[in-house]
Amino acid sequence: MKILLIGNYQPDAIKSMDIFVQMLENHLTQLGHKVHIIRPKIWSRKLPLPSIFSKWLGYIDKLFFFPKQLCPALSWADIVHICDHGNAVYTKYLQNIPHVVTCHDLLPIRSGLGEFPEYRTGWTGKQLQQMILQGINQAQKVTCVSAQTKSDVLRLSSLSESAVSLISMGLNYPYTPMKRREYQPYLQALGIPQDHQFILHVGANHWYKNRLGVLAIFYQMTLQLKQPEFYLVMAGKPMTDEMRQFIKTHNLTQKVIELVEIDHESLRSLYSAATALLFPSLYEGFGWPIIEAQACGCPVFTSNRPPMNDVGGEAAIYIEPDKPQETAAKIIAHLPILDMLKSKGFVNSQRFNSTKMIFQYIALYQQAIAEKNRGSII
Repeated sequence: MKILLIGNYQPDAIKSMDIFVQMLENHLTQLGHKVHIIRPKIWSRKLPLPSIFSKWLGYIDKLFFFPKQLCPALSWADIVHICDHGNAVYTKYLQNIPHVVTCHDLLPIRSGLGEFPEYRTGWTGKQLQQMILQGINQAQKVTCVSAQTKSDVLRLSSLSESAVSLISMGLNYPYTPMKRREYQPYLQALGIPQDHQFILHVGANHWYKNRLGVLAIFYQMTLQLKQPEFYLVMAGKPMTDEMRQFIKTHNLTQKVIELVEIDHESLRSLYSAATALLFPSLYEGFGWPIIEAQACGCPVFTSNRPPMNDVGGEAAIYIEPDKPQETAAKIIAHLPILDMLKSKGFVNSQRFNSTKMIFQYIALYQQAIAEKNRGSII
């Protein structure tokens, strides 16, 4: 097959989506398919204007210029895959060609509809999310990365059940446990104190990631532990001013280590060495760090909410993400028995196999092509 993957606008810097596109390209190419990635080019944002206009110039690149770039490329493809549902606005240009949209979560759309009292979307954001939802409604096939996301799509879109499927994410890197002699040089390079235990968090700064909640839980751990010997390692995006203020106010400066945009092997070393991963998201589309950690033998504490409790299976310990004191007590109570979770984590992470994911996508591509062919004959 000739597969056209629609990727994200690079200045948006959505790392997880870039990784997903790269996964698809690598695996599909290895299986003999021809793959081309197309993404909005940077035109308007090159203009010498103040940075305050960057977002709006990006919209011009994505909504005005990209369709002119996309349409000529369609004649090459047997199937088009919009890899991020945030680009579903382009489905209106794909009505005559087989196409698939991967929906990772509907959290921004749900926020625009007022479903989250803890986060309010502005007027322009609401308009954009309505455009995205309209694009999803026009999609031929939508596949969701979790049962929770599929439930949201069926509830909020006008798509029929036959148009919506579930393909879970696979591991995006060959995460496996490192031995102590392997991970120690990485930890030293990352500035992790030797022979000290640490709790690991991996994530970005979206409101639903609950990174302030991570800090609150860790602070409660320092209060409750008789010997507060733990560090907290925050890996991912740079911390916000609000997070830094929390650290300063609660005298955690010497206990919290910030690691920004580290590579896969460094992250693998952290998973292998950490006492546990703390992943108390309020909401998620899937939750890659859960299975990444488990694949490296790292016990996981995560929210007792879908999809986290679906992804973690029987191998994670579930907490209430909005109850720091209670969660800290639960983590401390389970510290002596965390080794029991390691083998369960290995087994659970194997459910999310990237090869299995790719073959499911190939089957979906073939189904979409067959449906379009039947429609053209009729």
